[in-house]
Amino acid sequence: MTMPKQTEIELPLLQVLLELGGKGKPSDIYPLVTKKFPQLTQDDLQITMASGANKWHNRIQWVRQKLIAQGQMISPEYGVWAITEKGIDRVKGYVENEPALQPKNLVELYEEYEQGIRTQLLERLLELSPSQFESFSKKFLQAYGFVSLQNTKVSSDGGIDGYGKLKVGLATMNVAFQCKRWQGVVGRPEIDKFRGAIQGEYEQGIFFTTSDFTQQAKDASIKKGAVPIILMNGESIIDIMIQKGLGVNRQPLYLYFERVQDFADSE
Repeated sequence: MTMPKQTEIELPLLQVLLELGGKGKPSDIYPLVTKKFPQLTQDDLQITMASGANKWHNRIQWVRQKLIAQGQMISPEYGVWAITEKGIDRVKGYVENEPALQPKNLVELYEEYEQGIRTQLLERLLELSPSQFESFSKKFLQAYGFVSLQNTKVSSDGGIDGYGKLKVGLATMNVAFQCKRWQGVVGRPEIDKFRGAIQGEYEQGIFFTTSDFTQQAKDASIKKGAVPIILMNGESIIDIMIQKGLGVNRQPLYLYFERVQDFADSE
C-alpha cells in the first residue's frame, strides 16, 4: 500500500504526544502513531531505505520537523519530542477546524503537493549511496555559495568534512563545514566538537544535516567570542534545493482569483 501522506500523520502524532502527557521518546511514539493507521501491514512497516533506516519511522521524523517549524512541537532535550500549546490547540479544535469531508481548494491542494515533494526529496537524499551523497553535497555547497571547496580525509578531518571560501555579497570568508546525512537530531556535543575543530582557523562554520538540531544545539550555535556555527537542517536544505533547482525540475503554476468588485470599485 501507499504509506499515509505527511499531512495525514500530523494530527495523529500530536494526539499521541497528548496521550503520553505532552512529551515522549521516539521509541515510545512510533508504535502509538502506527496504531493510528491499522491499514499498515507488517511488510509496510519493515520497508527500509538504502541507508538502512526504517522508511515509516523516517516519515514520522519528517512530519515532526514540519510541526516544529510550525511551532506545534519542540525538542526540549536530546531524544525527547514534545507538543506545544499551539499543537494542543490544534488537537482540541480539529473537529471544527479540520472537518474530514471539507473540500480542499487549489491553494490547499498545491500546499499538500509541495509538502509531498519536500518529503520525497528528503527521503531520496537518505537513499543515496555514500559516494552519491558526497557528490550531491559538493554540488549543494556550490549552490549555497562556496566558490572553492576542499574535502578533508576521513582519517584526519578532526571533526571537519571540508572547507573553502564562501561568497557573502562582494566578499568571501573562510568557512569550514560538516555535511551529515543523519537520522536522529544533532545535539550540542556535536556543535561544540565542530567549533573546537575550527576555532581560530576559520571565520565561520556551517553544519548541514538532513535531520534537525536540539534546542540546546541551536542555543550553542552562536556564542559571544566564539566562531559562529550556522545550522542548516533538512527543511533548510530542501529550501535551497528548490530555490536553486538542485535535483528539482520546476514549472510555474498560476492560480487565478476573481477580483471584479475590487476593479469596479477602483474608480
